[in-house]
Amino acid sequence: MTKYEIMFIVKATQESADVKKTAENAKKILTAESANVTEFKELGEKKLAYPIKKETNGYYYVMQVEANKEAITEFDRKIKLDENVLRHLIIRLDEE
Repeated sequence: MTKYEIMFIVKATQESADVKKTAENAKKILTAESANVTEFKELGEKKLAYPIKKETNGYYYVMQVEANKEAITEFDRKIKLDENVLRHLIIRLDEE
């Protein structure tokens, strides 16, 4: 399995419970595809550098994941469909 770091931003204009639910759904997408989430951090609400979809603030989350390519592809596809996620970034970490 390959190691990845995934960062995503959730809309801050929704309820606090909905923000956490969106973050947990992102985590569930990976675990359903038999990926291993080794670390899950909430970085909190931050002001965006520029407006995204008319949003100026967002909740940042970072995950360290061990997964195969198919799991990451499926995560990428499903997270794009979630309208509460403003942006996401998937980085493949180099083997040390």
